[in-house]
Amino acid sequence: MKNVHIIDCGITSYNTAWELQQKLFDRVTEHRHLNYLILTQHFPVITIGKSGTRRHLLAAPEYLQQHHIELVEIDRGGDITFHGPGQVVGYPILDLNGFRKDVHWYLRMLEEVIIRTLEYFDIKGSRLEGLTGVWVGNQKICAMGIKVTRWVTMHGFALNVNTDLSFFQHIIPCGINDKGVTSISRIVGNNVDINLVINKLRGHFEQVFEVACISEPYALHSTN
Repeated sequence: MKNVHIIDCGITSYNTAWELQQKLFDRVTEHRHLNYLILTQHFPVITIGKSGTRRHLLAAPEYLQQHHIELVEIDRGGDITFHGPGQVVGYPILDLNGFRKDVHWYLRMLEEVIIRTLEYFDIKGSRLEGLTGVWVGNQKICAMGIKVTRWVTMHGFALNVNTDLSFFQHIIPCGINDKGVTSISRIVGNNVDINLVINKLRGHFEQVFEVACISEPYALHSTN
């Protein structure tokens, strides 16, 4: 069974997590047979992927500055999205040579991890044909955007747990006009223990990808 090293960073800036991703990506591409999963929450940030456009950003620069919301254009797939506290963000850095060299398979497996996690909270998550991510009805609860280079993955998923959904009013999420966003807390009617969600995610990640997850302190990776 393959190992995946879990690094729970707590709340980070987007750029801090991005630098860690790059560091681990370089390590995996050099040594192979290493696999990581970064788990974090971000300070408020709007990110625009390779297929995104600033036309889907509805807020003025003054608003972003006033509310301390970063704007980052990044090399992941997908369009525009929001990250903030109360949202579990996962960045798997996996060597797909040791799994399956199939990007579509990989995305479906990530979706399956989220769908199984939601089941614990009696929420029926689903896929929508032609769209990436996990949905509850016509509302997205988990966005996904990835990058795969030399069969090593980067970026990942963002699951709305206790997220302040009002931030999404300032973008057209994922560039989709006719659908909304939701969160676990909105559906169940109260805030949810985010550590419980992380534990369930971890367990289902192990099941779906057939791996053993090993925790590593963030401090081991933040200074070297």
